[in-house]
Amino acid sequence: MNNNGQSIHLKKEILIRLVKAFFSEDFAENTRLIPYDMRPKGAEVPYRCCIYKERAILKDRTIAGLGFQIEEDDERKSLHTYAKEALKRTELDSRNLTVLQAACKGCVPSQIHVTDLCQGCVARPCEKTCKFGAISIVDGKSHIDTTKCKKCKMCMNACPYSAIVQTTVPCEAACPVGAISKDETGFASIDFEKCISCGKCIAACPFGAVHEKSQLVDILKAIKSDKKVVAMIAPSIVGQFPGNIYQLKTAIVKAGFDDVIEVAQGADITTKNESAEFKERMEEGASFMTTSCCAAYNNLVAKHLPEIKEYVSTTKTPLYYTAELVKNAEPDTITVFVSPCVAKRSEGKGNDNVDFVMSYEELGALFIGRQVDVLNCEETQFETSSSKQGRNFGVSGGVAKAVQFLAPDAKPCIINGLNKATIKELKQYATKGECPNCNIIEVMSCEGGCCGGNATINQPRISTKQLNQLLENSEDITE
Repeated sequence: MNNNGQSIHLKKEILIRLVKAFFSEDFAENTRLIPYDMRPKGAEVPYRCCIYKERAILKDRTIAGLGFQIEEDDERKSLHTYAKEALKRTELDSRNLTVLQAACKGCVPSQIHVTDLCQGCVARPCEKTCKFGAISIVDGKSHIDTTKCKKCKMCMNACPYSAIVQTTVPCEAACPVGAISKDETGFASIDFEKCISCGKCIAACPFGAVHEKSQLVDILKAIKSDKKVVAMIAPSIVGQFPGNIYQLKTAIVKAGFDDVIEVAQGADITTKNESAEFKERMEEGASFMTTSCCAAYNNLVAKHLPEIKEYVSTTKTPLYYTAELVKNAEPDTITVFVSPCVAKRSEGKGNDNVDFVMSYEELGALFIGRQVDVLNCEETQFETSSSKQGRNFGVSGGVAKAVQFLAPDAKPCIINGLNKATIKELKQYATKGECPNCNIIEVMSCEGGCCGGNATINQPRISTKQLNQLLENSEDITE
């Protein structure tokens, strides 16, 4: 789900500047100057009406980069003050997303309307098709009464000239649970009681107005402290950066971490536990079981789909087991999960063994800010090798394949991306108590799996190619 638009490049540049500012002699002052350094006096204004508007939006992006909620911003407060507050922060906010109202376009509400392509034809199929009496002919052209329109799209399908279209609000259309909509100000607002942190709204907004709140400063503070800091890298990180995973380990240490561990190790534990649980459930007569690795899916079940909860595996996620391994070995270690998505921030918040979550985008900014070139790093082996099955968890279908490897009777059904249609599908399985021709359902919020997460850098087809090369040199899991 990665987005290579200009808003992503702006976010990346700000993160890089924050890294450089943090390691400078005056973090607060250099942070304050970010909007001015990016849009100096006399500079070209590429996106907005004036340089002042551009600076205002860059300030908001920097506030989000510092880890604060834009909706609560007092515009009189300077970035200098925000930077100092970020350094003093000891507790992370549970809200993972924020909306930059200055960047939000306040899109026209979603509606079906008639365009100038309407020919006012004699047959009038649109009028005849509408079951709600929403279409009439005004001045020889079709007209839609929005108070009666149910957005069934029957008129769109009936029009021979494709003259009837639907306008959408990208963030609202992308959200599978209706958690984002316009508030009384006319700008996008997130209902965190509904939000599952899938991050689809981030990728959907063409103005980059929906932004995740970074924990970068908190992580940099930990790196600068005298405590050991361990990066726990998700399986889907393979192929996100130049070089192989062993060079990546070296690069992460050069960037400031004390050690790196593959979350694929935790995935091996998940595979063993989940396959054992699957066998036990099938012996007890269960019709099917769903996997439990995707944080957005777990949030969906908790907030919107309680009827399927009894079918969800109780096995913990790879992140859970990996963080447990690190903390059991050295309890005072600070753990940082390097993640492909926003949803894992919510999982990390609910796990005392996970101190911080860093996205691939943020790790990339750290490399640039610290002048670390992954491709030129030597290879460093991991203390414990991960299996082929564990390393394949980040690809859609990978979790189910891992369970099937240890439980050959498993017949998988793959939910490759959460949306309104797939949520309805899951609801039907739960209501009927069966999933035709399958007994294990793997659910991934993002299309392509974690390799398609909203905080990834490379396209899934590119990253999975490198992953497959790693899998060829990895051993199968053993019970």
